[in-house]
Amino acid sequence: MAAGGRASGRPAKKKGPSKGTGGQKRRSLEGKGATPPAEMRHWYKDKARAERIAREDSGGARRTGPAKRPRSEDAPEYIGGRNPVFEALHAGVPANALYVAQRVENDDRVRDSIKIAAERGIALLEVTRDKLDRLTEGAVHQGIALQIPAYDYAHPTELVELAQDAAEIPLIVALDSVTDPRNLGAIARSATAFGAHGLLIPSRRSAGVTGGAWKTSAGTLASLRVARAANLTAALREYREAGLFVIGLDGAGENDIGDVDLLTEPLVVVVGSEGKGLSRLVREHCDVVARIPMRAAAESLNAGVAAGVALYEVARHRRL
Repeated sequence: MAAGGRASGRPAKKKGPSKGTGGQKRRSLEGKGATPPAEMRHWYKDKARAERIAREDSGGARRTGPAKRPRSEDAPEYIGGRNPVFEALHAGVPANALYVAQRVENDDRVRDSIKIAAERGIALLEVTRDKLDRLTEGAVHQGIALQIPAYDYAHPTELVELAQDAAEIPLIVALDSVTDPRNLGAIARSATAFGAHGLLIPSRRSAGVTGGAWKTSAGTLASLRVARAANLTAALREYREAGLFVIGLDGAGENDIGDVDLLTEPLVVVVGSEGKGLSRLVREHCDVVARIPMRAAAESLNAGVAAGVALYEVARHRRL
């Protein structure tokens, strides 16, 4: 006997639709409208917040959105890292505040930096590591950073006056299209070591005295003046009119730097960018274009290394 059948043997009747349900099938065939955009869904804000927290925890991954605004020339700079911060404080680099991360490992460099900052009256601020990441723009800071004010550039004529006040033969280093702040800092170290009276940089298309330059200079920028010119070739022309000779460094130069007979005279040494060398207009304003002799296997030298070699030759000739 089939399940559900009656004892009489007649087949069971098929159940039809109940009263009042006819509209359900019609509504099930209708569409639900346009799919709402993601930002209108209930889960969107929670997901966006979770992604933002994940980015910050991972050290600040690249964000999508409007491009970052360029830094204002009046904005402060930041030096990050235990050795750079200690060296900058020890060298007397002007500073506004010392930032120390919460629960930072308190080694000798951190303790000494805090001590020097306290003695100099520099504000000491304890912040989160996320805050330090933002201040140093993702650079390695090791839990400590130093805020330095925007650099106060000198006028090009002041560099000559510094040499005259010291009763010394002027020696100025000019940078032509050197755009890496680390090269500027390295050249500052060489310039200080070999007795230069200052650096000259153009206002545009050139590295400035930033936190990266301070860091690479190991504090020497605190004792070496940097001047900025609106037009580098015009500043070189004024130097020549004042009695200084201009020597450009370029791999295609016609003389070896050690053979130039002007090294004991009032001098401006122009360092070009790595790869491109001197620009055409700057080359035309040089009295001599000199090269650094080297083996053919090395096509060129880093701008900082080239400046160091040339300045050593100048210092050697002036000691003779």
